[in-house]
Amino acid sequence: MVNLTEGTFNEHTNDGVVLVDFWADWCGPCKMLTPILENVSKSFEDDSDVNIFKVNVDNEPGLAKQFGVTSIPTLAFIKNGQVVKTVSGVQPEAIVTNALTDLKAL
Repeated sequence: MVNLTEGTFNEHTNDGVVLVDFWADWCGPCKMLTPILENVSKSFEDDSDVNIFKVNVDNEPGLAKQFGVTSIPTLAFIKNGQVVKTVSGVQPEAIVTNALTDLKAL
């Protein structure tokens, strides 16, 4: 999964369905979420309309502020550049997969 910066964020989130994981290196729950997101990413690897990216909040505090991230991990579900849903905390793989599938159907 690619880490986005303020300079690359818009170009990667303007089209299709995107999940952005706001995280930090020191965050234990973030480390627990990483393998879950890797599995979700594998399940969508043949679907060019779904992408998963990460934003390190320590390196990109402006993006964290822009999206109102007050706790991590926070997942932002985005469709065609618009945030549709955000959730905080470790989420089960099925919940993340279903949210992305539902977002595709919108």
